[in-house]
Amino acid sequence: MRIKDTFMSNLMLNPPTAAQVFPTLLQNSRWRMVLQREPSSDFVYGVTTTGIFCRSTCPSRRPQPSNVRFYDTAAEARAAGLRPCKRCQPEMDALAPTARAAEVVAKACGYLDLQSERTVPLSELAAHVGLSPFHLQKLFRATVGVTPRQYVHARRMRHFAEEVSTHSVTDALYQAGFQSSSRLYEHAARDLGMHPGDLRRKAAGVEIRYSIAACTLGRILVATTAKGICAIALGDTDKELLTDLQRRFDRANLFPSDEREALQQAIGLIAEPHTALALPLDLRATAFQLRVWQQLQLIPRGETRSYAQVATEIGQPTAARAVARACASNPVALAIPCHRVVGSSGAITGYRWGVHRKEKLLAMERPR
Repeated sequence: MRIKDTFMSNLMLNPPTAAQVFPTLLQNSRWRMVLQREPSSDFVYGVTTTGIFCRSTCPSRRPQPSNVRFYDTAAEARAAGLRPCKRCQPEMDALAPTARAAEVVAKACGYLDLQSERTVPLSELAAHVGLSPFHLQKLFRATVGVTPRQYVHARRMRHFAEEVSTHSVTDALYQAGFQSSSRLYEHAARDLGMHPGDLRRKAAGVEIRYSIAACTLGRILVATTAKGICAIALGDTDKELLTDLQRRFDRANLFPSDEREALQQAIGLIAEPHTALALPLDLRATAFQLRVWQQLQLIPRGETRSYAQVATEIGQPTAARAVARACASNPVALAIPCHRVVGSSGAITGYRWGVHRKEKLLAMERPR
């Protein structure tokens, strides 16, 4: 028996409930979401004329309202005799937060790694893992925090940074998978933190000046380049802070500085966290990290957000772990207030510069 015939037979034996029949729900919010292609994991919709069920974001042509039925789960739609849409893969929603989703994305990453010599079209990658391009893009970004294209770019940049220390810039860029030097130089300063030639020479000539002083949280270090502040760190001893700076910028030339402007501005953020630095920041970060850090700067003094809330606010509700990693990699304490991000229960979780400092900062910022 054909799938459509099976569906019609089930429909006669199990007539739809009032909540499933569209004509009785002309103002139904689910239908509005279907029309506007808004994402939802709370339902799927079936089409009686095709015997197919879809997710609300399906790019296919919208059906006639009278032919639509709503189901809370994909299992309910299957039980009614419908089959899943091949374009939007509605049953994959159940995989999003599971190990199966991670397995699919890992397979995609592995394929991209093997094809490092060429650009892999999204359609080819999707076919390799058995998903639609739309759903792969969504699942990949939710799991990894970036798109497949951004993943490839970041991997090539890492490979280039490794190769350029022992090869010429030209040899290294081709070994990393870049097709031309223009593609490398276009984003080199942002992604590598310096010009490729400087990286080849182990950052010879790149100067970072630093100052260390006492503050209410122990010792504070502020480091600057010609472009702006590149590091604000908190610690217990000068040696600890300097060792960490040397590790993070091991190819730069570090010099102690008598210039106190940046240092005083950073110290001022402790007592007056609502103020802004007058000097610019010079940050090396991925596109995802920058999005997270920009969102953190929007959290008002005296308030906190959970990692999940921040993930939702940047439009990636399943990327809470990636948000936590971005917070942990924040190079400028206080200026980017990652201390205002807490666990979902409100518990004060890890902090790069010590949980006790995070507790103290939050206590100082609470309304009196």
